[in-house]
Amino acid sequence: MKVIEEALRPWGKYIVIKDEPNYKLKVIEVKPGHRLSYQYHNKRSEVWTIVKGSGEVTIEGNTKIVNYGDCITIKKNEKHRIKNNSNQVLVFVEVQTGSYFGEDDIVRIDDDYNRTK
Repeated sequence: MKVIEEALRPWGKYIVIKDEPNYKLKVIEVKPGHRLSYQYHNKRSEVWTIVKGSGEVTIEGNTKIVNYGDCITIKKNEKHRIKNNSNQVLVFVEVQTGSYFGEDDIVRIDDDYNRTK
């Protein structure tokens, strides 16, 4: 896997493996007991495929358990987050589509780490 960008976050890390004008691919690792911020995006949609572990996904206030092989579709402007409620790393592949894929298109509603941007 060719790594284009790698960034550590308080909840784990993400690795960009493809960055094209019309899509972006990331591998996201979430540490046990951690979760991403409850957020939405104005300019992109995302599809997540769980490739290791299990967790809880919340979309627009509705929560469901996800496991290996599950796919989650998140539409533009939908509030969402994922939580690793297991004792092993949760890994998913994120496919972003839309008009812009920058990290500044994250609007955080709630964040365990007090980040605003």
